Amino acid sequence: MASAAEQLAANINFSALAKAEDLKKRIWFTLGALIIYRLGTYIPIPGIDAIELSRLVQQNSSGILGWINGLAGGALGRMAIFALNIMPYISASIIIQLMTTVSPHLEQLKKEGEQGRKKMNQYTRYGTVILAALQAYGIAVGLEGQGNVVTDPGWFFRASTVITLTGGTVFLMWLGEQITARGIGNGISLIIFAGIVAELPSAIAGTLELGRTGQLSTFLILGVIIMAIVVIAFIVFVERAQRRLLIQYPKRQQGNKVFQGDSSHLPLKLNTAGVIPPIFASSLLLLPITVANFSQGQGPEWLNYITALLGRGQPLFLALYVGMIIFFAFFYTAIMFNPKETADNLKKYGGFIPGIRPGERTAEYIDYVLTRITTVGALYLALVCLLPELLTSYARVPFYFGGTSLLIVVSVTMDTVSQVQGHLLAQQYEGLVKKARLRGGKK
Repeated sequence: MASAAEQLAANINFSALAKAEDLKKRIWFTLGALIIYRLGTYIPIPGIDAIELSRLVQQNSSGILGWINGLAGGALGRMAIFALNIMPYISASIIIQLMTTVSPHLEQLKKEGEQGRKKMNQYTRYGTVILAALQAYGIAVGLEGQGNVVTDPGWFFRASTVITLTGGTVFLMWLGEQITARGIGNGISLIIFAGIVAELPSAIAGTLELGRTGQLSTFLILGVIIMAIVVIAFIVFVERAQRRLLIQYPKRQQGNKVFQGDSSHLPLKLNTAGVIPPIFASSLLLLPITVANFSQGQGPEWLNYITALLGRGQPLFLALYVGMIIFFAFFYTAIMFNPKETADNLKKYGGFIPGIRPGERTAEYIDYVLTRITTVGALYLALVCLLPELLTSYARVPFYFGGTSLLIVVSVTMDTVSQVQGHLLAQQYEGLVKKARLRGGKK
């Protein structure tokens, strides 16, 4: 049976949206920020020959750089000021979160609440600048080794590229934080979402054109479309899946009144980590390519060999991609959900799981259940991201709309809709409070 909150959310309509002034301001702010982001993906860095760059992008469109370019909304292919996108920020976040497990100082900051979180965010920003500068320098050196792409190679071009690309990443990091604070949803995820969606119309048109000219069979195109629909339905089903643990509260007495025991549920999502593992894995897979660019292909033979093995569709690339997704699924779940803290809170308020002793045994049981469902969730993420990747690599489908892109688009859409519903639900509650004749309320 649906709760009162769920029934109220089901009755939300467009008339309620029209009356929600604060929500409309948040939506307009988010749209404006995303438009600014898209404009920045068309502003090229100085010193680049556009024709030679276009030729280079076409040659590498099926590699890992073409894959990252899709997540960046085409900015890397145009070598725009937002070419690095938000990936250095994500990589810095990974490093800081991993260091909290080995650094007592960072672990202490994590326990200090809001002040500690601000300090860790500051460290993440510093790390973002360092990683962005390193990746920008790697891109500049790599471009100088690609024929006539750079019109005037040298240290001036490298310095201007590092400053421009690093500044673009820092601006996107700030823009994402503003969307989170003043807009709707997670700003970082929305920026990646906007980049993927912006490239879809041209990708679909290109695929249909290949079908019209006979370069792709009609059955193959229909197979890709059907696969995308099935994957979307599967993602929606799993993202909404929960394991609900029954929580029982005992009878309690206040004065002469005895209140009956109540029961509720502790919802555990099948995929607690969301889209974070694929995004983290995508970001880390870009780092070896950056290191290889420093040598302009003239480095040690082993480095060139590893770089070749990390090409998109190669066994090593697929193995690392799946391994990172599974690792970050468990790692991020451990960060987001603490079974011991949850068990302590239940014990504090008198709640317990039937048949399980409160305290340590409850924490062990929650951890046991969470580990099992996280295993299923990690395998789901690996399956969704790997199967379309295999189809794209070995079936030679030039239209890339793989599992990672589908997962990000569907998950961010569901999260944004939930954010909008939350704002509308809060507004309806405020309207009910104003209409109710509560003691002490204004007449």
